[in-house]
Amino acid sequence: MTLKEIHPDGWAPALGYANGMLAPDGTLYVGGQIGWNENKEFVARDFIAQMEQALRNIVSIVEAAGGQATDVARLTWFVKDKQEYLAHQREVGQAYRRVFGKHFPAMSMLIVKDLVEDDALIEIEATAHIA
Repeated sequence: MTLKEIHPDGWAPALGYANGMLAPDGTLYVGGQIGWNENKEFVARDFIAQMEQALRNIVSIVEAAGGQATDVARLTWFVKDKQEYLAHQREVGQAYRRVFGKHFPAMSMLIVKDLVEDDALIEIEATAHIA
């Protein structure tokens, strides 16, 4: 089985990992995305902005593989601060819909002690199917 690495044009290189791996059957595995931009820079320090950027990063990878947001079948969220997430449910929903509209794939959320990047407040990974 040959996997194809997916890396959006113009993004800084992924070193030691792949942003996405596309399988011959159309399954796209998107590695955990955090709230930095294509240059690996955190533009925002707040939870909602980082969450929205991570979702936008996922969509960019899906589009680079030839898909669209509605091809995402699963999201797994890793959140450092449960209370921060719960305190901003309305804003979470608004930011989510700005990126994914009314497409709601299967989702899981885990509360984690920390993430590798110190400034990251959230990391989201995805699985999509590109037809």
